[in-house]
Amino acid sequence: MELEEMQAVWSQMTTELDKQKKLTNEIILKMTQQRYSNKFGKVSTYESIGAVVCFAMAIYILLHFNRLDNWYLILSGIFTLLILLIMPVLVLRSLSQIKRINITNSNYTETLLRYTKAKNQLLLMQRIGIYLGFVLTLVSLPVFGKVFRNKDMLLEGQIWSWYIPLMLIFLFLFARWGYTCYQHITHSAEDIIRELEEGE
Repeated sequence: MELEEMQAVWSQMTTELDKQKKLTNEIILKMTQQRYSNKFGKVSTYESIGAVVCFAMAIYILLHFNRLDNWYLILSGIFTLLILLIMPVLVLRSLSQIKRINITNSNYTETLLRYTKAKNQLLLMQRIGIYLGFVLTLVSLPVFGKVFRNKDMLLEGQIWSWYIPLMLIFLFLFARWGYTCYQHITHSAEDIIRELEEGE
């Protein structure tokens, strides 16, 4: 085999190896993208179910809004409706933004910056949801009492002595557990993105 033939074979082998390396990198990126997207799949399902429940409750309140027959019940009803309609949309939007980050189309630094911004937005929505959940616990009781049982719960003092402490304890524990889960998921997704730096 002459030198020119050897150079041609070598050049062809190099080209094929480069193509194979590029294909392998594309496969790794697609698998990494899939792993990243899957991190938010389960929580998206739970949040979607929660949104449907919130919307159903809001529709029920709207259909029976005429039962709210004094100023504090009307104000409580409006606040409850706003929370039930707006918060699920904001949380689902934040989840959609973080889930849509395409790690295959940009470099590591850009991806990490976009991810950090989306993560901070998502965790902020969760914190706001927790605080509003505590307020909603207090404000929605008179609304649901009037809408479901046609009773003014503010006039029934007994229910406040056990309902508020129990609901606040439950909400505190549930919120703490939920926020910890969100932190764990976002940290795990960030680790997946950071693996890309090691591969570069």
